[in-house]
Amino acid sequence: MITKEQKQQIIATFGSKPNDTGSAEVQIALLDSRIKDLTEHFKANKKDFHSRRGLIAMVNQRKSLLEYLKRSNLESYKKLIEKLGLRK
Repeated sequence: MITKEQKQQIIATFGSKPNDTGSAEVQIALLDSRIKDLTEHFKANKKDFHSRRGLIAMVNQRKSLLEYLKRSNLESYKKLIEKLGLRK
């Protein structure tokens, strides 16, 4: 689970303003950190299928936000992908 401090750090890193929580970049970065946390959780809890459903929903939401960002602001999309290390 993301702590309040981690969330503030992500918002400060990816946001355009100090309280920018609604931009696509910040939402994608927050989803990415939650997805990474859940992935670690599943290494220890392989049969937690209820949480797996939530993980799949988060991955799909991140995917749709990335598609939106790619359509609307390609330069910002490329920077975000590079910072998060999503594409290989």
